[in-house]
Amino acid sequence: MPGLDPGFTALPYRALGDVALQRARDLGATHADFRFERVRWQHVRVRDGALQGAADDQDLGFAVRVIHGGAWGFASGVHLTADEAVRVAEAAVEVAKVSSALVTLQVEIAPEPVYDDVTWVSSYAQDPFEVSLHDKAAVLLDWTDRLRRHEAVGHATAEVLCVHENKYYADLAGTHTTQQRVRLEPAFTAMGSDERRGIFDDMASISPPAGRGWEYVVGRPADGAWDWDAELAEVPDLLAEKLAAPTVQAGTYDLVIHPSNLWLTIHESVGHATELDRALGYEANYAGTSFATIDRLGSLTYGSPVMHVTGDRTIEHGLATIGYDDEGVATQSWDIVRDGTLVGYQLDRPMAHLHPELNPHDGLGRSNGCAYADSPGHIPIQRMANVSLQPSGDDTSTDDLIGRVEDGLYVVGDKSWSIDMQRFNFQFTGQRFYAIRDGELAGQVRDAAYQATTTDFWGSMEAVGGPDTWVLGGAFNCGKAQPGQVASVSHGCPTALFRGVRILNTDDEGAH
Repeated sequence: MPGLDPGFTALPYRALGDVALQRARDLGATHADFRFERVRWQHVRVRDGALQGAADDQDLGFAVRVIHGGAWGFASGVHLTADEAVRVAEAAVEVAKVSSALVTLQVEIAPEPVYDDVTWVSSYAQDPFEVSLHDKAAVLLDWTDRLRRHEAVGHATAEVLCVHENKYYADLAGTHTTQQRVRLEPAFTAMGSDERRGIFDDMASISPPAGRGWEYVVGRPADGAWDWDAELAEVPDLLAEKLAAPTVQAGTYDLVIHPSNLWLTIHESVGHATELDRALGYEANYAGTSFATIDRLGSLTYGSPVMHVTGDRTIEHGLATIGYDDEGVATQSWDIVRDGTLVGYQLDRPMAHLHPELNPHDGLGRSNGCAYADSPGHIPIQRMANVSLQPSGDDTSTDDLIGRVEDGLYVVGDKSWSIDMQRFNFQFTGQRFYAIRDGELAGQVRDAAYQATTTDFWGSMEAVGGPDTWVLGGAFNCGKAQPGQVASVSHGCPTALFRGVRILNTDDEGAH
């Protein structure tokens, strides 16, 4: 596995951190942390066998965050000099002094052990930034060429987004962490139409983004790569079937939902709903609140007894996986929903101090490592862990679950979605819906969406598949906060069986 990038370790982050923290200490800060980041992005996209665009970007700078007078102060800079480090520290203290006259609750943070000069690198084999643009484009061009050989495919696109993130963190307590992680999101889409019916549609890859390197694209499936060849071969036929499929009859159905669709429902109805800042109302101005309020902890029936959801920032290849968060907290795994009951939240250090009962540690509260900032210009906020539905302990397969349904639908792949501000009322569509008749798949149907409330939906979950059905899905583009920040997060889940879910016909429901 690669080590720390020498191009990053050659940067003067340690010296700048020492200067900034010392200045914050001299000015009376009761807490100060220094975060130095270099984040690199590359996005390559092709359409119909031609390169459509390629972009490289880099965000490089540092930030100082302080507690002074019981208030937060924050400032950032991009000039890598000692004078700039001093100036940024002074600016952060001045912000805190202004804010201290306005706060009604003084800021305190939960304690955390000191980690002196530790290093963490994510699990990958080949840094995608060491692969030439020519080689990346060649793979994507080949994908669109192969898709377009099928008569059902009128157009095809392919793209890959690569991210290489380095962070150095230090604070007045003595913690120093240096970390590196790589992630990428390859994807393709085939598009076609049926002129006779006046229908245009598409069929995209269900490949999840992953905390892996370029080996995820060109390696062997046995070694963890996605099986691109198999999916490229089947997607055109799936698109042709979808274009010819009958429209769904609205009503109530049993659903078997594949992980490529269910991950998004977990993200929206469980992941966001159990962020403690949202449950406490801190996100009400922008991204909403949560029905899963803290007074319901330990008593809210979130779902059926087979529902076991964990928060985890340690799972290998997870998009939100890291060794230490942006407040110097060692990352962890914990229960959020156990036996269908709400038992936990996602925390950062200030919230863990306010609610020590949520993650007790040595008689005090402890963060479970959910602080993250997406750039050196942004302050860390509470962000989502890898929130995952756990599989059963047996060998229940997807076919077993389908076999338990007399009249229902099998849902594969994510598409559009909608959910209210409390994360309670929602509807989700999918890449493809298959009719199930007497325990067997009976072809695709079109224009379907499933609709429910969060607790009714998860309460209707009768069974989950075993470990062989479990897939780690996720997204690069989870948005939150003002100013807005974007984070990547994974959600693992098995195939699952739900009883009596309302199905809408989206064509009938849409405006005409």
